[in-house]
Amino acid sequence: MFIRVPTKVLKVFYRWFCESNFRLTNMSTLCNYTVLNNGIKMPLIGLGTWKSTPGQVKDAVICALDIGYRHIDCAVVYGNESEIGEAFLQKVGPDKPVKREDLFVTSKLWNTKHYPEDVEPAVRKSLEDLKLDYLDLCLIHWPHAFERGDELFPKNPDGTIRYDYIDYKETWKAMEKLVEKGLVKAIGVSNFNSRQIDDVISIATIKPAVLQVECHPYLAQKELLAHCKDRGIVLTAYSPLGSPDRMWKHPDEPILLEEPGIKKLAEKYKKSPAQILLRWQVQRGVVCIPKSVTPSRLLENIQISSFSLTEEEMEQIGCLDKHWRYIVPTITVDGKHVPRDAGHPHYPFNDPY
Repeated sequence: MFIRVPTKVLKVFYRWFCESNFRLTNMSTLCNYTVLNNGIKMPLIGLGTWKSTPGQVKDAVICALDIGYRHIDCAVVYGNESEIGEAFLQKVGPDKPVKREDLFVTSKLWNTKHYPEDVEPAVRKSLEDLKLDYLDLCLIHWPHAFERGDELFPKNPDGTIRYDYIDYKETWKAMEKLVEKGLVKAIGVSNFNSRQIDDVISIATIKPAVLQVECHPYLAQKELLAHCKDRGIVLTAYSPLGSPDRMWKHPDEPILLEEPGIKKLAEKYKKSPAQILLRWQVQRGVVCIPKSVTPSRLLENIQISSFSLTEEEMEQIGCLDKHWRYIVPTITVDGKHVPRDAGHPHYPFNDPY
């Protein structure tokens, strides 16, 4: 029998769960960091907020902060920065449980704001929504630009995107000014390929500190990870668990969390498959931003410091690579799903890596 639980009761339970587990958790095991090329510490595990709907994300961020998360990944296009800001207002500050200097917050510049004169106003709007004075990291979300304006997905009558073709290197020079003005501590890119990263570096006064891309055992990104390490760039993995809650899943696609080898390791270490996947990334030096709004999973995702995978197990997981990309924006053409942006000259996924 299904019983509807009042929202107020759920919120009380949510807060009780988070606060109880915060008291029981050894904080020294929670926060492991990597160091960016400008000397800033970045926690290896953060909370992803993509697909976290308004009405859920505030409680998820509050719970995450209560149980020890110190890294929150945001973006304008996720449509929830204002609600995340409400959580920060409640929990972050001089007389609050979390000191601002102990929290690492990322946001991303959307595709409609690539023109240099649009960059600073867009970031200031994110800061206003997030109730912050500065970002720890700001990324260019995609290398290709959409038509300028406030419409996130400007479209033609046939449903295709209206693009712009500004060079992302022009955008990068405007990003550097954000650092100079103290609005941002570090800058980086998201969904750029290796050639585009080198293109940015060739004109950069401030080198990219981070590259954020889809990354998991089915898309291990070995070549791209090595490319970044050679250039002092930290790689962040989005969808590190295979994004199992996507609305557009294909019935025939492989399900990462059900991979037999991963489940076998989970049984061996008495951990969940998600914890095995996150541990694999952290041991490679890859930052992960799994998304959840469920208190028990939020806690589980950050509790990965009590075990280590062997070298053989690390290689075993790495051999699962299928070059399988779950997150590709698509449109329907003649009844088939095709990559939406593949015709843009700056589309990143036409290159090998």
